Amino acid sequence: MGEPWNVFIEGDNLDVLPRLPALLGRPVDLVYIDPPYNTGNDFAYHDDFRADGSRRSRHRAWVTMMRPRLVAAREVLAETGAIYVSIDDNEVAHLRLLMDEVFGEESLLAQIVVNLNPKGRQLGRGFATSHEYLLVYARDARRTVLDASSPDTVDERDFPLTAPDGRRYRHLPLRNTNKKFNPVTARTLHFAVWGDPSSGRVSTTAFDGAVEIRPVFGDGTPAVWRWSPPLIEARPDDVVCRVVKGRAGERVDVYQRDWLHRDTPGGRRKKLRTIWLAEEVGSTDTAVAELKELVGHVFESPKPTGLLRRILGTMPADALVVDFFAGSGTTGHAVALENAADGGTRRCVSINSAEPTRPGSNAHAAGLGTVADVTRARLQAVADTVGGGYEELD
Repeated sequence: MGEPWNVFIEGDNLDVLPRLPALLGRPVDLVYIDPPYNTGNDFAYHDDFRADGSRRSRHRAWVTMMRPRLVAAREVLAETGAIYVSIDDNEVAHLRLLMDEVFGEESLLAQIVVNLNPKGRQLGRGFATSHEYLLVYARDARRTVLDASSPDTVDERDFPLTAPDGRRYRHLPLRNTNKKFNPVTARTLHFAVWGDPSSGRVSTTAFDGAVEIRPVFGDGTPAVWRWSPPLIEARPDDVVCRVVKGRAGERVDVYQRDWLHRDTPGGRRKKLRTIWLAEEVGSTDTAVAELKELVGHVFESPKPTGLLRRILGTMPADALVVDFFAGSGTTGHAVALENAADGGTRRCVSINSAEPTRPGSNAHAAGLGTVADVTRARLQAVADTVGGGYEELD
Protein backbone atom coordinates (compact mmCIF):
# COMPACT_ATOMS: atom_id res chain seq x y z
CA MET A 1 0.00 0.00 0.00
CA GLY A 2 1.17 3.54 -0.72
CA GLU A 3 1.05 6.57 1.51
CA PRO A 4 -1.88 6.67 3.95
CA TRP A 5 -4.85 8.78 2.95
CA ASN A 6 -5.08 10.25 6.45
CA VAL A 7 -2.35 11.72 8.61
CA PHE A 8 -2.92 13.33 12.02
CA ILE A 9 -0.72 15.79 13.92
CA GLU A 10 -1.55 16.90 17.45
CA GLY A 11 -0.53 20.41 18.40
CA ASP A 12 -1.25 24.10 18.11
CA ASN A 13 -1.66 24.77 14.40
CA LEU A 14 0.46 27.91 14.66
CA ASP A 15 3.37 25.71 15.72
CA VAL A 16 2.64 22.87 13.28
CA LEU A 17 1.99 24.79 10.04
CA PRO A 18 5.57 26.09 9.56
CA ARG A 19 6.84 22.49 9.89
CA LEU A 20 4.59 21.08 7.17
CA PRO A 21 6.87 21.67 4.15
CA ALA A 22 9.63 19.64 5.79
CA LEU A 23 7.23 16.95 7.01
CA LEU A 24 5.35 16.56 3.73
CA GLY A 25 8.09 17.32 1.22
CA ARG A 26 5.78 19.34 -1.03
CA PRO A 27 3.40 22.31 -0.94
CA VAL A 28 -0.26 21.88 -0.05
CA ASP A 29 -2.92 21.99 -2.79
CA LEU A 30 -5.99 22.65 -0.69
CA VAL A 31 -6.65 24.04 2.77
CA TYR A 32 -10.07 23.72 4.36
CA ILE A 33 -10.73 25.05 7.85
CA ASP A 34 -13.75 25.42 10.08
CA PRO A 35 -12.24 27.72 12.72
CA PRO A 36 -13.87 28.38 16.10
CA TYR A 37 -16.62 30.92 15.63
CA ASN A 38 -16.56 33.98 17.83
CA THR A 39 -19.31 33.27 20.36
CA GLY A 40 -17.84 35.35 23.17
CA ASN A 41 -16.14 32.37 24.83
CA ASP A 42 -12.39 32.06 25.29
CA PHE A 43 -10.48 30.45 22.45
CA ALA A 44 -8.49 27.28 22.94
CA TYR A 45 -5.51 28.97 21.26
CA HIS A 46 -3.51 30.80 23.88
CA ASP A 47 -2.24 33.79 21.94
CA ASP A 48 -2.13 37.16 23.71
CA PHE A 49 -5.54 38.48 22.64
CA ARG A 50 -6.08 41.08 25.42
CA ALA A 51 -9.87 41.08 24.93
CA ASP A 52 -11.84 43.13 27.45
CA GLY A 53 -15.20 41.44 26.86
CA SER A 54 -16.74 44.07 24.57
CA ARG A 55 -18.03 43.01 21.18
CA ARG A 56 -15.43 45.12 19.38
CA SER A 57 -12.66 43.68 21.52
CA ARG A 58 -13.88 40.12 20.90
CA HIS A 59 -13.83 40.73 17.13
CA ARG A 60 -10.31 42.12 17.45
CA ALA A 61 -9.20 39.14 19.52
CA TRP A 62 -10.66 36.71 16.99
CA VAL A 63 -8.91 38.44 14.10
CA THR A 64 -5.68 38.48 16.10
CA MET A 65 -5.99 34.74 16.58
CA MET A 66 -6.75 34.07 12.91
CA ARG A 67 -4.27 36.38 11.16
CA PRO A 68 -0.99 34.50 11.82
CA ARG A 69 -2.68 31.19 11.08
CA LEU A 70 -3.92 32.39 7.69
CA VAL A 71 -0.50 33.84 6.92
CA ALA A 72 1.06 30.48 7.79
CA ALA A 73 -1.52 28.69 5.64
CA ARG A 74 -0.68 30.89 2.67
CA GLU A 75 2.99 30.05 3.08
CA VAL A 76 2.38 26.30 2.79
CA LEU A 77 -0.04 26.58 -0.16
CA ALA A 78 1.18 25.76 -3.64
CA GLU A 79 1.01 28.60 -6.15
CA THR A 80 -1.83 26.68 -7.80
CA GLY A 81 -3.60 25.98 -4.51
CA ALA A 82 -6.73 27.33 -2.82
CA ILE A 83 -8.27 27.72 0.61
CA TYR A 84 -11.88 27.35 1.79
CA VAL A 85 -12.93 28.75 5.18
CA SER A 86 -16.28 28.07 6.86
CA ILE A 87 -17.67 30.96 8.89
CA ASP A 88 -20.95 32.34 10.23
CA ASP A 89 -22.56 35.79 10.13
CA ASN A 90 -20.79 36.96 13.27
CA GLU A 91 -17.31 37.09 11.72
CA VAL A 92 -17.79 36.82 7.95
CA ALA A 93 -17.21 40.54 7.36
CA HIS A 94 -14.06 40.59 9.49
CA LEU A 95 -12.79 37.37 7.95
CA ARG A 96 -13.27 38.63 4.42
CA LEU A 97 -11.30 41.79 5.15
CA LEU A 98 -8.59 39.69 6.81
CA MET A 99 -8.36 37.29 3.88
CA ASP A 100 -8.25 40.22 1.46
CA GLU A 101 -5.27 41.42 3.47
CA VAL A 102 -3.49 38.06 3.56
CA PHE A 103 -4.34 36.63 0.11
CA GLY A 104 -5.24 39.81 -1.80
CA GLU A 105 -8.67 41.01 -2.95
CA GLU A 106 -7.92 39.77 -6.45
CA SER A 107 -7.59 36.22 -5.07
CA LEU A 108 -11.21 35.99 -3.88
CA LEU A 109 -12.94 33.27 -5.92
CA ALA A 110 -16.32 33.16 -4.16
CA GLN A 111 -18.35 33.82 -1.05
CA ILE A 112 -20.64 30.79 -0.92
CA VAL A 113 -23.83 30.50 1.13
CA VAL A 114 -24.20 27.02 2.61
CA ASN A 115 -27.68 25.94 3.79
CA LEU A 116 -26.58 23.67 6.66
CA ASN A 117 -29.71 24.08 8.78
CA PRO A 118 -32.74 24.06 6.47
CA LYS A 119 -35.16 24.27 9.42
CA GLY A 120 -33.44 27.39 10.73
CA ARG A 121 -32.21 27.99 14.27
CA GLN A 122 -35.26 28.34 16.51
CA LEU A 123 -33.43 29.46 19.64
CA GLY A 124 -33.16 33.10 20.60
CA ARG A 125 -34.75 36.14 19.02
CA GLY A 126 -34.75 37.36 15.44
CA PHE A 127 -34.66 35.37 12.23
CA ALA A 128 -34.27 31.60 11.98
CA THR A 129 -30.75 31.46 10.56
CA SER A 130 -30.34 28.54 8.16
CA HIS A 131 -26.99 29.23 6.55
CA GLU A 132 -23.28 29.75 6.99
CA TYR A 133 -20.63 30.85 4.50
CA LEU A 134 -17.59 29.53 2.70
CA LEU A 135 -14.95 32.07 1.70
CA VAL A 136 -12.84 30.74 -1.16
CA TYR A 137 -9.47 32.28 -2.05
CA ALA A 138 -6.69 31.19 -4.38
CA ARG A 139 -3.00 31.55 -3.62
CA ASP A 140 -2.80 32.99 -7.16
CA ALA A 141 -6.11 33.38 -9.00
CA ARG A 142 -4.33 33.32 -12.37
CA ARG A 143 -2.65 29.98 -11.71
CA THR A 144 -5.04 28.08 -9.48
CA VAL A 145 -6.14 24.61 -10.55
CA LEU A 146 -9.45 24.99 -8.70
CA ASP A 147 -12.28 24.09 -11.07
CA ALA A 148 -15.52 25.67 -9.83
CA SER A 149 -17.69 23.07 -11.52
CA SER A 150 -19.06 19.62 -10.83
CA PRO A 151 -20.51 16.67 -12.75
CA ASP A 152 -23.09 16.28 -9.99
CA THR A 153 -24.89 19.51 -10.92
CA VAL A 154 -25.50 18.50 -14.56
CA ASP A 155 -29.23 17.98 -15.21
CA GLU A 156 -30.08 15.68 -18.15
CA ARG A 157 -33.37 17.56 -18.57
CA ASP A 158 -31.35 20.51 -19.88
CA PHE A 159 -30.54 18.42 -22.97
CA PRO A 160 -33.94 17.79 -24.63
CA LEU A 161 -32.76 16.74 -28.12
CA THR A 162 -31.68 13.26 -29.21
CA ALA A 163 -29.37 12.39 -32.12
CA PRO A 164 -30.02 9.30 -34.31
CA ASP A 165 -27.32 7.45 -32.37
CA GLY A 166 -29.12 8.14 -29.07
CA ARG A 167 -26.85 10.87 -27.74
CA ARG A 168 -28.57 13.74 -25.93
CA TYR A 169 -27.81 17.36 -26.78
CA ARG A 170 -29.10 20.92 -26.78
CA HIS A 171 -28.75 23.89 -29.09
CA LEU A 172 -26.65 26.84 -27.96
CA PRO A 173 -26.32 29.98 -30.10
CA LEU A 174 -22.99 30.02 -31.89
CA ARG A 175 -23.32 33.78 -31.70
CA ASN A 176 -21.75 35.34 -28.59
CA THR A 177 -24.71 36.70 -26.63
CA ASN A 178 -22.55 39.00 -24.49
CA LYS A 179 -22.60 42.47 -26.06
CA LYS A 180 -19.16 43.19 -24.64
CA PHE A 181 -17.97 41.00 -27.50
CA ASN A 182 -18.79 42.69 -30.79
CA PRO A 183 -17.13 43.58 -34.10
CA VAL A 184 -15.18 46.37 -32.37
CA THR A 185 -13.83 44.35 -29.43
CA ALA A 186 -13.47 40.98 -31.23
CA ARG A 187 -12.91 41.81 -34.89
CA THR A 188 -11.59 38.38 -35.91
CA LEU A 189 -14.80 36.68 -34.79
CA HIS A 190 -17.07 38.76 -37.03
CA PHE A 191 -17.20 36.91 -40.34
CA ALA A 192 -19.72 35.26 -42.65
CA VAL A 193 -20.52 31.56 -42.74
CA TRP A 194 -22.75 29.68 -45.17
CA GLY A 195 -25.57 27.38 -44.17
CA ASP A 196 -28.43 25.35 -45.61
CA PRO A 197 -31.37 25.39 -43.17
CA SER A 198 -33.01 22.42 -44.90
CA SER A 199 -30.05 20.11 -44.21
CA GLY A 200 -28.54 22.06 -41.31
CA ARG A 201 -25.08 22.03 -42.90
CA VAL A 202 -22.73 24.90 -41.99
CA SER A 203 -19.42 25.84 -43.62
CA THR A 204 -17.02 28.76 -43.71
CA THR A 205 -17.07 28.61 -47.51
CA ALA A 206 -20.00 28.88 -49.91
CA PHE A 207 -21.67 25.72 -51.24
CA ASP A 208 -24.73 24.93 -53.38
CA GLY A 209 -28.02 25.72 -51.66
CA ALA A 210 -26.36 27.73 -48.88
CA VAL A 211 -27.20 31.23 -47.72
CA GLU A 212 -24.76 33.69 -46.25
CA ILE A 213 -25.13 34.13 -42.46
CA ARG A 214 -23.57 36.87 -40.38
CA PRO A 215 -23.83 37.03 -36.60
CA VAL A 216 -26.35 39.56 -35.30
CA PHE A 217 -28.02 40.27 -31.97
CA GLY A 218 -31.76 39.96 -31.59
CA ASP A 219 -32.21 43.62 -32.47
CA GLY A 220 -30.28 43.16 -35.72
CA THR A 221 -27.06 44.88 -34.64
CA PRO A 222 -23.78 43.17 -35.66
CA ALA A 223 -22.41 40.52 -33.29
CA VAL A 224 -19.57 37.97 -33.33
CA TRP A 225 -19.33 34.19 -33.25
CA ARG A 226 -17.96 32.24 -30.28
CA TRP A 227 -15.95 29.94 -32.56
CA SER A 228 -13.19 30.77 -35.02
CA PRO A 229 -13.32 29.60 -38.68
CA PRO A 230 -10.83 26.74 -38.09
CA LEU A 231 -12.88 25.46 -35.15
CA ILE A 232 -16.10 25.52 -37.18
CA GLU A 233 -14.40 23.55 -39.96
CA ALA A 234 -12.89 21.09 -37.47
CA ARG A 235 -16.26 20.29 -35.85
CA PRO A 236 -18.85 20.17 -38.67
CA ASP A 237 -21.10 17.76 -36.78
CA ASP A 238 -21.32 20.13 -33.83
CA VAL A 239 -22.80 23.11 -35.72
CA VAL A 240 -26.20 23.40 -37.38
CA CYS A 241 -28.23 26.20 -38.94
CA ARG A 242 -31.97 26.66 -38.84
CA VAL A 243 -34.64 29.28 -39.46
CA VAL A 244 -35.61 31.34 -36.42
CA LYS A 245 -38.06 34.16 -35.81
CA GLY A 246 -36.52 37.45 -34.77
CA ARG A 247 -37.84 40.94 -34.14
CA ALA A 248 -37.50 41.76 -37.84
CA GLY A 249 -39.05 38.48 -39.00
CA GLU A 250 -37.51 35.15 -39.99
CA ARG A 251 -33.77 34.73 -40.39
CA VAL A 252 -31.24 31.92 -40.51
CA ASP A 253 -29.01 31.46 -37.45
CA VAL A 254 -26.27 29.03 -36.43
CA TYR A 255 -26.24 26.87 -33.31
CA GLN A 256 -23.78 24.62 -31.54
CA ARG A 257 -24.84 21.08 -30.75
CA ASP A 258 -23.86 20.89 -27.08
CA TRP A 259 -23.67 17.22 -26.10
CA LEU A 260 -24.64 15.89 -22.68
CA HIS A 261 -21.72 13.46 -22.60
CA ARG A 262 -18.63 15.26 -23.80
CA ASP A 263 -15.71 13.19 -25.02
CA THR A 264 -13.37 14.80 -22.51
CA PRO A 265 -11.62 13.53 -19.34
CA GLY A 266 -14.08 13.59 -16.46
CA GLY A 267 -17.07 14.13 -18.76
CA ARG A 268 -19.43 17.10 -18.62
CA ARG A 269 -19.26 19.46 -15.68
CA LYS A 270 -21.43 22.43 -14.78
CA LYS A 271 -20.39 25.60 -12.96
CA LEU A 272 -21.23 25.50 -9.27
CA ARG A 273 -23.64 28.12 -7.99
CA THR A 274 -22.76 30.16 -4.92
CA ILE A 275 -25.70 28.78 -2.91
CA TRP A 276 -25.23 25.20 -1.75
CA LEU A 277 -28.37 23.52 -0.44
CA ALA A 278 -28.53 20.94 2.36
CA GLU A 279 -30.15 18.50 -0.06
CA GLU A 280 -26.96 18.70 -2.14
CA VAL A 281 -24.19 18.73 0.47
CA GLY A 282 -25.82 17.52 3.69
CA SER A 283 -26.78 19.33 6.86
CA THR A 284 -25.69 19.54 10.48
CA ASP A 285 -28.21 16.78 11.24
CA THR A 286 -26.73 14.42 8.64
CA ALA A 287 -23.23 15.31 9.87
CA VAL A 288 -24.15 14.34 13.43
CA ALA A 289 -25.57 11.04 12.15
CA GLU A 290 -22.39 10.29 10.17
CA LEU A 291 -20.19 10.89 13.20
CA LYS A 292 -22.49 8.96 15.52
CA GLU A 293 -22.31 5.91 13.27
CA LEU A 294 -18.51 5.87 13.52
CA VAL A 295 -17.65 6.95 17.07
CA GLY A 296 -20.83 8.23 18.70
CA HIS A 297 -22.35 11.68 19.23
CA VAL A 298 -19.12 13.19 20.51
CA PHE A 299 -18.89 16.56 18.76
CA GLU A 300 -21.24 19.52 18.48
CA SER A 301 -22.09 20.85 15.01
CA PRO A 302 -19.71 18.87 12.80
CA LYS A 303 -19.70 19.55 9.07
CA PRO A 304 -21.24 16.97 6.70
CA THR A 305 -18.89 14.95 4.52
CA GLY A 306 -21.01 15.96 1.50
CA LEU A 307 -19.88 19.55 1.93
CA LEU A 308 -16.23 18.54 1.99
CA ARG A 309 -16.66 16.14 -0.93
CA ARG A 310 -18.05 18.96 -3.06
CA ILE A 311 -15.02 21.08 -2.10
CA LEU A 312 -12.66 18.20 -2.90
CA GLY A 313 -14.35 17.83 -6.28
CA THR A 314 -13.11 21.26 -7.31
CA MET A 315 -9.48 20.14 -6.99
CA PRO A 316 -7.41 17.40 -8.68
CA ALA A 317 -7.84 13.82 -7.51
CA ASP A 318 -4.26 13.69 -6.17
CA ALA A 319 -4.58 16.83 -4.05
CA LEU A 320 -2.71 17.18 -0.77
CA VAL A 321 -5.25 18.59 1.70
CA VAL A 322 -4.71 20.22 5.09
CA ASP A 323 -7.31 20.97 7.76
CA PHE A 324 -5.65 22.71 10.69
CA PHE A 325 -8.83 23.15 12.75
CA ALA A 326 -9.68 19.48 12.25
CA GLY A 327 -12.45 19.19 14.84
CA SER A 328 -14.15 15.82 14.49
CA GLY A 329 -12.11 14.88 11.39
CA THR A 330 -14.76 15.45 8.72
CA THR A 331 -12.19 16.50 6.10
CA GLY A 332 -10.18 13.30 6.49
CA HIS A 333 -13.37 11.25 6.38
CA ALA A 334 -14.44 12.99 3.16
CA VAL A 335 -11.04 12.42 1.56
CA ALA A 336 -11.30 8.70 2.21
CA LEU A 337 -14.86 8.54 0.86
CA GLU A 338 -13.93 10.45 -2.28
CA ASN A 339 -10.84 8.33 -2.94
CA ALA A 340 -12.88 5.15 -2.48
CA ALA A 341 -15.50 6.49 -4.90
CA ASP A 342 -13.29 7.68 -7.76
CA GLY A 343 -9.95 5.94 -7.27
CA GLY A 344 -8.19 9.18 -6.35
CA THR A 345 -4.98 9.46 -4.35
CA ARG A 346 -5.80 12.48 -2.21
CA ARG A 347 -4.08 12.77 1.17
CA CYS A 348 -5.35 14.71 4.15
CA VAL A 349 -3.29 16.11 6.99
CA SER A 350 -5.51 16.91 9.98
CA ILE A 351 -4.18 19.10 12.78
CA ASN A 352 -5.90 19.52 16.15
CA SER A 353 -4.90 20.71 19.58
CA ALA A 354 -5.06 18.85 22.87
CA GLU A 355 -7.82 21.13 24.16
CA PRO A 356 -9.68 19.25 26.92
CA THR A 357 -13.21 18.17 26.18
CA ARG A 358 -15.84 19.67 28.45
CA PRO A 359 -16.57 17.62 31.61
CA GLY A 360 -20.04 16.13 31.29
CA SER A 361 -19.97 16.23 27.47
CA ASN A 362 -20.62 13.15 25.37
CA ALA A 363 -16.99 13.10 24.26
CA HIS A 364 -15.72 13.25 27.85
CA ALA A 365 -18.15 10.52 28.90
CA ALA A 366 -16.88 8.35 26.02
CA GLY A 367 -13.32 8.60 27.35
CA LEU A 368 -12.16 11.16 24.79
CA GLY A 369 -10.24 13.55 27.00
CA THR A 370 -9.25 16.06 24.30
CA VAL A 371 -10.60 17.24 20.97
CA ALA A 372 -7.49 15.68 19.42
CA ASP A 373 -8.73 12.35 20.76
CA VAL A 374 -12.02 12.91 18.92
CA THR A 375 -10.15 13.49 15.66
CA ARG A 376 -7.99 10.40 16.21
CA ALA A 377 -10.99 8.22 16.97
CA ARG A 378 -12.82 9.21 13.81
CA LEU A 379 -9.84 8.96 11.47
CA GLN A 380 -8.95 5.52 12.84
CA ALA A 381 -12.57 4.43 12.40
CA VAL A 382 -12.51 5.77 8.83
CA ALA A 383 -9.37 3.76 8.08
CA ASP A 384 -11.02 0.65 9.54
CA THR A 385 -14.29 1.02 7.61
CA VAL A 386 -13.48 2.94 4.41
CA GLY A 387 -9.78 2.12 4.07
CA GLY A 388 -6.77 4.14 3.01
CA GLY A 389 -4.76 3.84 6.18
CA TYR A 390 -4.00 6.20 9.06
CA GLU A 391 -0.77 7.59 10.46
CA GLU A 392 0.21 9.98 13.23
CA LEU A 393 3.16 12.35 12.94
CA ASP A 394 4.97 14.16 15.72
